[in-house]
Amino acid sequence: MTTKAMKPLKNPNAQVRVDLKDAETIKCNSCNNYLFITSFILKRLSALVSPNGQEALIPVQVYSCGNCGEVAEGFLEGSGLEEKVKENSLSRLDL
Repeated sequence: MTTKAMKPLKNPNAQVRVDLKDAETIKCNSCNNYLFITSFILKRLSALVSPNGQEALIPVQVYSCGNCGEVAEGFLEGSGLEEKVKENSLSRLDL
């Protein structure tokens, strides 16, 4: 590690230019729609495991398809619903 003073950046407000043509467009696996809306999964945290000792309601933001409403697989990571979605993936017969 050096103790030498660092030079100030030439232009600290310079923006990186990104061409979005090179970025992947995410589509819905079910209907191939490419428009998504913001949705929330609500998680209830027990007072027994809460850091402040009080029950909490925690919103987890996900993106769901604007056409069919399905949440893409990768968007559920870390929400605690990965296993439950796979278990309940059969369609309901009473609809």
